[in-house]
Amino acid sequence: MSKDLAGKVAIVTGGSDGIGLATAKLLASRGATVAICARRPDKLEEARAEIALLGTVEAKVMDVTDEAGFSGWIEDVASRHGGLDMMVNNAMSVHYAPLTKLTTEHWRKDFAVNAEAAFVGTRTAMKIMMAAGKGSIVNISSTTGIRAAPYMASYSASKAALTHFTACAAMEAGPANVRVNAIVPGQVMTAATEDWASKAPETAAKTAGAIPMMRGGQPEELAEAIVFLLSDAASYITGVALPVDGGKAAQLYLPS
Repeated sequence: MSKDLAGKVAIVTGGSDGIGLATAKLLASRGATVAICARRPDKLEEARAEIALLGTVEAKVMDVTDEAGFSGWIEDVASRHGGLDMMVNNAMSVHYAPLTKLTTEHWRKDFAVNAEAAFVGTRTAMKIMMAAGKGSIVNISSTTGIRAAPYMASYSASKAALTHFTACAAMEAGPANVRVNAIVPGQVMTAATEDWASKAPETAAKTAGAIPMMRGGQPEELAEAIVFLLSDAASYITGVALPVDGGKAAQLYLPS
């Protein structure tokens, strides 16, 4: 594995499993110093140990909705490591319910994690990166943020907000040579998705069959796209929302 990211410092929120863990592992394997955060200490320590086998990592138990704590941690990581080169806002919250039964609490929770915390992470990272004249931020959105789906109104709306916010941030960060992009995942076979598929195999099969590539993505496939956008290989790419979804976002559904 190339160590092309040696000397770089990266932060990944929601880094204890799924897309976040896969991204942190890839960054570490390519030489970056990686800082991850998550809420559950047990899962976080397991992730830290996995990543440590590949490279340099530190972990922090963190609720990203704690604005002062979250922004302070980002600033601390940058201070201790001499800067911040890459930021991935990946932490997420999702609630499933018909709109008529969706609680205001759940609506606010999804926005607090998916939109507001990503705003805080992006804002804090931008300040550090713009002062240095370099850096890259990737926010993890969702195809449900660009295509409507039933029973996911709070998640979908918060991810739509995140996608457009990312473009706005890119416009302001660009003159300082700081790039801000979004990845738009479709169905990804994380542990949670695998658990759902095992409990509802027929529904899972139909869902996969409705994707042009006829399968869900793997966290490692998402990580490759994220690290590409973070890296200098994407040095002239900013303000984009890149679907990594097996073609789902481009699909016009026609019943057979």
